[in-house]
Amino acid sequence: MTEPQIAAQLAVLPGWSHAGAALERTFAFRDYYETIAFVNAVAWMVHAEDHHPDLHVGYNRCTVRWNTHSVAGISENDFICAAKTDATFARTAA
Repeated sequence: MTEPQIAAQLAVLPGWSHAGAALERTFAFRDYYETIAFVNAVAWMVHAEDHHPDLHVGYNRCTVRWNTHSVAGISENDFICAAKTDATFARTAA
């Protein structure tokens, strides 16, 4: 994707940023249990997508990074999965 295409997509995904060759967002939680519940929910979602993010897990936060290795950067699928990650967060935070 081109820089203008990435910027246009980021405009509709609050909280996500273009970090190097990836999309990145850090999600905050009350405790480790909620963090791991989110990680497990994301793992379930990505299994169905067959597209897997890098996850950096801490006590009360998880940073999710989406990119597509076959294009050495960001693809439309990364934005789709980022939106699905947001929906997963909304469900686990409820």
